[in-house]
Amino acid sequence: MNLELAENYKQDALNSFRSYKKLAERAIAQLSDGDFFILIDPEANSVALIVKHIGGNLHSRWRDFLNSDGEKPDRDRDLEFEIRGDSRESLMAFWESGWQTLFDNLEPLTPGDLLRTVTIRGEPHTVVEAINRQLTHYSYHIGQVVFLAKHLRSSEWRNLSVPKRQSKQFNRFLSEKQAKGTRKTNRFDVAAEFAANEERG
Repeated sequence: MNLELAENYKQDALNSFRSYKKLAERAIAQLSDGDFFILIDPEANSVALIVKHIGGNLHSRWRDFLNSDGEKPDRDRDLEFEIRGDSRESLMAFWESGWQTLFDNLEPLTPGDLLRTVTIRGEPHTVVEAINRQLTHYSYHIGQVVFLAKHLRSSEWRNLSVPKRQSKQFNRFLSEKQAKGTRKTNRFDVAAEFAANEERG
């Protein structure tokens, strides 16, 4: 594998994981404890349950990543969708330690490691396939977190992306940043910055 390409891929994956984590946390920060645990219908998952599920997946998939199956024997996935004595603080600590497990195992990977094979539930994946699998999985659930938080906050929601009917203004905002020498921006950070500026007027 081309060394430069492999390193670029790994860094982009790391940046994407960090961006999605931050996006979820910006949404979660807007919720009261009541909103964090609320179910919008009997079959729905609360933000708390999604946080618990992502945390469980992170711990299972990334612990001993290169050497053991991604579905660890001590994982109880069904329990991730139940609240049993969990607090917001304990769930967010579980979330944080799960993400740290990901970063601790992904950051040291070498270009050669990206072509190694790992298993998830006994099925072989290249390391690149395993990373892509988790990127899509987490972004799917983080989209749910943002949707739920926006729904629950309603008119009090603080935008994390480009507000409706402001795409032209956002493009101008980006152009101005580039004119000042900003070469590349994080798509979530810059959208949140723009939205906050617009709210302040």
